[in-house]
Amino acid sequence: MIYEPALRLHSKFHPQNEADRYIKSFNFDKNIDFFILIEPGLGFLVNSIQSLHPKSTIIALHADAGFRDTAPLNIPSWYPDCKTSLQEFLENEIPENAVVKIIEWRASLDIYGEAYLSLLRETVQFIKRKEAGTRTNAFFGKKWLRNFFRNLTVFQKTILYRTMDIPIVITGSGPSLEKVLPQIKKVHNDVFLLAASSYLPALMSFGIIPDMLITTDGGNWAHLHLHSIFRVGSERPKIFSCAMTAAIPSQCASLGTLVHNDGSLWQTVALNAIGIPSVQIPQRGTVTASAVDLALALSTGSIFLAGMDFAVSGIKSHASPYGFDHLFFGRSFRLNPVYSQVFKRSNALIAGGSYDIYAEWFKNKMASWPKRIFKFDENHCIPKNKINKGNYFKEIPLALSPDERQRLALDAIITALNGKQYGNVKDELSGLLFPSQADVPAARITETLLGITKRYLE
Repeated sequence: MIYEPALRLHSKFHPQNEADRYIKSFNFDKNIDFFILIEPGLGFLVNSIQSLHPKSTIIALHADAGFRDTAPLNIPSWYPDCKTSLQEFLENEIPENAVVKIIEWRASLDIYGEAYLSLLRETVQFIKRKEAGTRTNAFFGKKWLRNFFRNLTVFQKTILYRTMDIPIVITGSGPSLEKVLPQIKKVHNDVFLLAASSYLPALMSFGIIPDMLITTDGGNWAHLHLHSIFRVGSERPKIFSCAMTAAIPSQCASLGTLVHNDGSLWQTVALNAIGIPSVQIPQRGTVTASAVDLALALSTGSIFLAGMDFAVSGIKSHASPYGFDHLFFGRSFRLNPVYSQVFKRSNALIAGGSYDIYAEWFKNKMASWPKRIFKFDENHCIPKNKINKGNYFKEIPLALSPDERQRLALDAIITALNGKQYGNVKDELSGLLFPSQADVPAARITETLLGITKRYLE
């Protein structure tokens, strides 16, 4: 639909004055990094914001592709006919820890109705997910950096891969996975099975050994999911894939590891200095979302999702057995039975709202790849494939000693931190180490990094 003046999207007489008054009425703080405009029409809002907030970045989301010829050319803009989905566009344009404000041009609602509301809903979902990620960064920031430097000493063999053309089945840990385990076992030889670490115990209990195991969790409790692969006599996944910031048991040194780089400049600088190959997988807040990104990088084939519930079935939040089960049994007694503990945990997960956020992400992801990403169930017919999965992966021993890796990585990060050409490194590390503080000096960040690595470098 092309805008018609009679629809009164803007004032007939002084549209710029109208936009100026509207923006001034918000009295926004000066520390806003990004303004997201929901269908700003002919762009008068852009001029108003640029005059009041010249250092802020403006992003326009349009419900009508007809504005492509009239919208300002100097701002990132999304239109309904863009090949990139709205969620992916926002993820590419807005970095972590950025301060973001949404501005609606409500006159557009009367004209575009549901298209306008859809833009608003998706943007709000993006903001919620981003805020959840920011809270995670604030909680785990220093822990992630400790894990990063510790993992440099753990990993002994890295993995190089070439893109496959075979189907990938990703297993999460939702209750529904138990129903499709027989089908997964039946097609295992014809697909590449990528498993989230949280469901490894249940997979192995059913006699299924995944081709690749993925973990991204930075908390020490993540070890509980991985312990089962190191039991005596246990058959193990052939490839281990993990974020450099994940909590990894030292036993993982025996596994060939496909390393994740989250795309941050500080990680890229450090890994390049050491010569560790990696695949870029952004932080998503849940390992199953990272698994989808990894699957898209590993193969051009179809991707099937199993156990991606992000919902509670009755009071059950995960398929059984689960890595945390023994914690419930260990704390149980007459006044605190296992049933009550599971009931409280399921209610807490529902109330927390994270399930809804991630469920929406998966919904949008599947909508973006309708011919590529599917829900795994008994109705899908996966053809028989004669494949040698090992042909796609090559194990490479790390040449440097653990101490050399850490020193080179630390030196590279500190050099980048103090170099003008690497300005983002300071912002990234400041957000992880001092999330509630602004304009932290590089010297203070360097001092903190030296304190974090001291235990490993002495």
